[in-house]
This record gives sequence, C-alpha cells and structure tokens, in this order.
Amino acid sequence: MSTYTTLPDAVGDSLALSALLGTLPLITFFVMLLVVKARAHTAGLISLAVALIIAIFAFGMPWDLAFLSASQGAVFGLFPIVWIVVLALWFYQVTVLAGRFEDMRTIFDTIGGGDLRIQAILIAFCFGGLLEALAGFGAPVAITATMILALGLKPLKTATVVLLANTAPVAFGAVAIPITTAGALTGLDPAKIGAVVGHQAPFFAIFVPFFLLLIIDGVRGLRDAWPAALAIGGSFAVAQWWCATYFSYELTDVVAALVGLAAAVILLRFWRPPGADDVRERLGVDKPAAPETLSASRVWMAVFPYVLVVGIFGIAKLWTLGVNIPALLASTDITIAWPGLDGRILNPDGTASTNTVYNFQWLSSPGTLLLISGLIVAVVYSIADAGGRFPLRVSDAIAEIGRCFYKMRYSALTIVCVLSLAYVMNFSGQTIAMGTWVADLGAAFAFLSPVLGWMGTAVTGSDTSANALFSNLQKTAALETGLNPYLMTAANTTGGVVGKMISPQSLAIAATAVNLEGKESAIFRSVVWWSFGLLLVLCTLVFLQSNVLSGMLPL
Repeated sequence: MSTYTTLPDAVGDSLALSALLGTLPLITFFVMLLVVKARAHTAGLISLAVALIIAIFAFGMPWDLAFLSASQGAVFGLFPIVWIVVLALWFYQVTVLAGRFEDMRTIFDTIGGGDLRIQAILIAFCFGGLLEALAGFGAPVAITATMILALGLKPLKTATVVLLANTAPVAFGAVAIPITTAGALTGLDPAKIGAVVGHQAPFFAIFVPFFLLLIIDGVRGLRDAWPAALAIGGSFAVAQWWCATYFSYELTDVVAALVGLAAAVILLRFWRPPGADDVRERLGVDKPAAPETLSASRVWMAVFPYVLVVGIFGIAKLWTLGVNIPALLASTDITIAWPGLDGRILNPDGTASTNTVYNFQWLSSPGTLLLISGLIVAVVYSIADAGGRFPLRVSDAIAEIGRCFYKMRYSALTIVCVLSLAYVMNFSGQTIAMGTWVADLGAAFAFLSPVLGWMGTAVTGSDTSANALFSNLQKTAALETGLNPYLMTAANTTGGVVGKMISPQSLAIAATAVNLEGKESAIFRSVVWWSFGLLLVLCTLVFLQSNVLSGMLPL
C-alpha cells in the first residue's frame, strides 16, 4: 500500500507557498463565521472540504489517506471530546432536576451577606467557575448573568462582569477539554500542558475579582472590599496552580471554585466590608428580600455533587494504596491502529507516525467518570428527596442524558468538523508548513504565540476549537525555534482564555441573558479593552517564561 510523507515544503518544494496554501482552510473558517455569518458547524464542514482539496491536489496526499485522516479526527471528536462535554452538562442538569441548583444559588446569596459587590463576585467568579468546569460552552455566562441581574445590577454592567469573570476558568472548562484536545493533537502529555497553564491562568485569577469590584463600584468598591477580592482571587489562584500541577488538571476549576467559596466563608465570619447599603443607593439598586435560610442538610446536599466528583476523580487519578487505580483504569483502554491509515503516514525523517493509533478510553475517560459520579448523585438524591419537594427518579436522570445529547447536537457537529479539519491539516503537512514558516520569527514567536489562541477563541467562541486549529502549529514552531513545546501549546490555551469574552457567541449569550438583544456592540465595547490588556500581559508573561522565568515552569 502507498505511503505519504508529511513535509513542510510539499507544494513546489516551497515552504512559503506550502504555508500560504495551508492557511486557506483556516481563512475559510474565519471568513464563514465573521463575514458570511454562517453557523459554526456549516463553517466547519466547508473548511473541512477546503482542507481535503488542499491536501489532495496541492500537497499530493492520496485521497483515501486524506479521508481516513478526517474519519479518525471525527471519531476522536465524538469520543472522548463530545462524550466529555455532554456528560459534564448532564452532571450539572442532574442538580437542576433535583432542585439543588437553587439551593446552591441561595448559598452564594447567603455568603455575600447582603453586599452586592461580594455577591456578584461570588456568583460570577466562583459559581461561574464551577459551571465552566462542568458545563462550559456559554452556560456560565447565561446562568450567572441572570442571577446577577436579579440582584439589581444594570444590564450592561452585568454583562461586562460575567464576561470578564469567565476569563480565569476557561482553559480548564468542561473538565479541561481544551487541554485534553491539545494533548491528543500534539502527542504531548496533557497533564504537563495543564500544569503549565496552571502557571499562567492564576495570574489572571488573582486580579479578576479586583477588576470586577472596579467595574461594579469604581474606586470606592476597591477601597471598601479589596480584602474580599484578595481572599477570593488569591485562594482561587493558588488552588488552580496546585490542582493543575499536583492533583488533576481536569478538576482544576471545580477545586478552585470551591476553595474560593470557602475562603469567602471564612473571611466573612470575621470581617464585613463597609458601605454595603451605600453601594445600593449609589447604583440605584433596591435591597432584595433576605435569602432563604437553609438547613445544614440542604447545604450539604447542594455541595455534595461537587465534593463527590472531586473524590472520584482523585481516586481515579491518584489512588495507589493497595490497588493502583490509575494503572487499572488505563489497562482497560483499547488502542486501535486506524484501519487503512496506520503505518502509511510518515514523518519527514521517514518513520511512521504514532498519531494514527486511536485510544478508546471507555472507562478511564473523564466523561465516564462524570457518568459514574452523576449516577451516584441521582441515586442519593432519589433516596434523600423521596416524597420531598423535588423527588428525582434515577430513570429521569438517565433520560436527561439523551436530552443533553440533543441539546448539544450542533455543538457536537462543530466539534467533529473542527477535529476532522485538524487531523487532515496535521497529517497532510499543512500545519507543519505553517508552524515551520512562523518559526522564522525566532524568539519573537514566544511573545506572539498567545495571539493565535486569542484569535481562534475570539472567532470560534471555543478554546477547544482554538486548540484544535493551532496547538500542533504551536508545537511545530516551538521545536523549530528551540522553544519549549509545552509552553507554547499552553500559551495557545491561555490565549484563548482572554479571547473568549469578545467572541460573537459569548456576546450574544450575554446580551440575551441581560435583555440587551441587538446591543452586542455596546457589550463588545465594554469588554474589548479588558481583552486587549490581558492579552498584552499574557504575551509578556509567556515571553518571560520562555527565558528569564523558565525556572518557574513545572517541567
């Protein structure tokens, strides 16, 4: 059977021409989204067709290998990516069906102690981080915006707050699916990528609560409530760093959100910010009714799902006493040499590519762990709530899985198309050509690398899609310039974090949630400078981490 060698200068022995043609699928994708205003899955399908045409007729890839590359990407997109995303959403939906989501909202209202500023930070930052960890894909913005709007904050200010607050947790959203995707496409260890992201994202987490105070109540808010911002942001940042580095990168946002919440609880037992009533008068906000008083059992049952998922993931990832659980789970993985493709894609040095082997993690996948966690939660809730306010039947919880798949059908199709596109571009050499060409920037690439992730997420609305499109390019450019490939791949992920707030998808979700449909441009103007400013900070940080601060990386 014929083979195909992936070469960076496959088109006319010219690196520049190969790189130029390699950009066409990406340009098509962005033009379809920004100019044509096509749906994301439509843009993905058309861009995939362009990538196949470029691979076959420009790069000389045999047509069967091109389509087989697309098929492997599609299957990987379905499992584990879509599987994880849907099960993360379902896990959250189980708490909604059981009525426990409302109790969680009440907990945040109670902890805030009636201070609108702290309530808004806890909801947008901590609760938003929790929702980002388990649901992602716009859910945190939509849900937290309606909650904060109910506190009385003005619509435009509410939209700005939730979009900026969503910055810190995006890289680890939906059980860190952006990082898992980057690892699968680059062949790099996703845990190491996650650890590097854990040394970048916390720099935003620690400052975002201060920015939120400034937006909500100006300089007066900073002066009155800075201890709360420091406690919440600082504890969130430390938890992000520790969990991503030493525990489980998939659970980083869950742990960080719970730690940030706990820090607020402890602080507010001993300190209350001045001016809680004054801020409502200044902002023209009526004092809301006192939140419902929850019993200790209701508080425990509200936080139980999140404690449980941390425990199950902790056992699955770290338990080695007596029985090595991680090794046991890994032993159930099924490796499949992709039929017709494996052994036929060669690296430039003539060796066979190892990326043509598909790893079916039917038991060890985070999605499956979420399924197990969700079933346990459903059983516990069905017993605890039998004959109560919100009786939950396990059969209803299981049926919700199907509804979640249906709800996510277009997002799933987009993921499948983008992953197929990425595999075709990677195996044909389009990505390598672009990465090798970009490497001519030399050390300057370290400064500019986050811009790719920022741009990809700003356009697609998804850090996962941005990593699918650019992570292998980042790795290639890093290897060509002598930079750390883990640092550059992580920079793509973290760059997407600061691009999410200006994506059309995020703006539309925020506008709908705060009843400002058609005013997306006003929301964009209120957040765009935050996005540019944070991007500049990140570019500087990554550049320093590539040289003088390289010792801070966990590698």
